[in-house]
Amino acid sequence: MKTIYLDYAATTSVDELVLEKMLPFFTEKYGNPSSLHSVGREAKLAISQARETIAKHFNCLPREIIFTGSGTESDNLAIIGVAMANRHKGKHIITTKIEHHAVLYACSYLEQNGFEITYLPVNKDGIVDPKDVRAAISEQTVLVSVIFANNEIGTIQPIKEIAAICNSSKVLMHTDACQAAGAFILDVRDLGVDLLTINGSKIYGPKGVGALFVREGVKVSPMLYGGTQEFSRRAGTENIPGIVGMAEALHLVQSEREDENARLIKMRDRLIKELLTLIPKSRLNGHPTQRLPNNINMSFLDVEGESIILHLDAKGVCVSTGSACTSTDLEASHVLLALGLPDELAHGSVRLTLGKYTTESDIEYVIKILPEVISRLREMSPLCSKVEDYAGLFERL
Repeated sequence: MKTIYLDYAATTSVDELVLEKMLPFFTEKYGNPSSLHSVGREAKLAISQARETIAKHFNCLPREIIFTGSGTESDNLAIIGVAMANRHKGKHIITTKIEHHAVLYACSYLEQNGFEITYLPVNKDGIVDPKDVRAAISEQTVLVSVIFANNEIGTIQPIKEIAAICNSSKVLMHTDACQAAGAFILDVRDLGVDLLTINGSKIYGPKGVGALFVREGVKVSPMLYGGTQEFSRRAGTENIPGIVGMAEALHLVQSEREDENARLIKMRDRLIKELLTLIPKSRLNGHPTQRLPNNINMSFLDVEGESIILHLDAKGVCVSTGSACTSTDLEASHVLLALGLPDELAHGSVRLTLGKYTTESDIEYVIKILPEVISRLREMSPLCSKVEDYAGLFERL
């Protein structure tokens, strides 16, 4: 049975061209970039070239790119690092209720250490109002962190507008762009952000590597100590194959971005339309158009998301309920609850995310089997007896 992978937001496979670039740095070019000899210098050159590649796509200086071990580490370094380095100016940070846990848990850590965190609400489509950002800024605010594109519902935030507010208020602005890196231009000068996060595993690059743009002049305290790597902001011998692979992956997805976006949007919109038509009591979560080209997040009343996943998996289709980082957590998604969804709908949600290997025939197969899966699960579900309790639920949302 063919496997149809529709969980590209969780991770992607490594592009063959990316792997080709990486392989020599596992065996032939294995030096430590801190070594002064020729083998070490060869590794150091590879890092420099990767930094230049990413800087070109970010429209920034190479020295403004810090390599890390993941998107999570980059988010942590941006939030905790900025907070600790600037705590003499203030101890207030603003974020949203729908951030990735890499941001939310970093903020929770800071709360436990004397910082005040404001968690902004979002509207029913998952978009934060820039006016709320402006209203929340105080003299104590040192950082605002708003996700570029939500990892669960795909909603795109008005990052440029929020960054402009932060800049006028002399407050630093960070955005997690891990999900957005393959779909949007990441010109940090145009966006106006001070810090921006990406990682390799969302753009057909390797896992275990991330990058953080830090605008020149922004103070960030390191979280790892030991060496002077990454301009003394991230100690530890660099992951040369990972760094080389991530840079190549970013270059490839940015080069193919426009054509791939158009292809994905066509399949995404067809799948959304068909599923909403064929499956009663179903709902699209997130903004209908202001969303990632590959993202579909839907709720189905009277079923559990985990059951849908298992039944689809048995038929060869891989999807998720939301963030892979919390896939074993049975709590309803904090993102969906922030949209105002009741538990009954939030628990019956699945995320289907398309990618470069998704085909029209894959979409046709999902259109055929997903309505059957939902119908079968509803027949078995004790929740069906409560349908009348939610007669006007969809009209109210």
